Amino acid sequence: MENELLIRIREPMRLRQALIPLVCLVVLSYFAYHAVYGRHGFIAWLDIQNRADTLEHQLVELRGQREQLDRQVALLRPESLDPDLLDERARAALGYAGANELVIFLDRR
Repeated sequence: MENELLIRIREPMRLRQALIPLVCLVVLSYFAYHAVYGRHGFIAWLDIQNRADTLEHQLVELRGQREQLDRQVALLRPESLDPDLLDERARAALGYAGANELVIFLDRR
């Protein structure tokens, strides 16, 4: 009888001793999952880094285009007017060509 009582007392003690590590493991798993896959987790950080790299490359390309356009605009200023560029821009804007000129239209997509 005394052994039975002792066994019944030890079983809940073992269960209580196992419950605390189990709860800690569940909580740790929850935070580990969200640290990797969460909204601000590691994978989201990698996506942000990839997007930042892509935007940096686009910025470099756009700066190059801007510099090219700035050079063309500088050539059209009255103090440094290039007659050839003025003629080219006027013909492109107005759609005119000389009588002895051949016009080739490129299909721009």
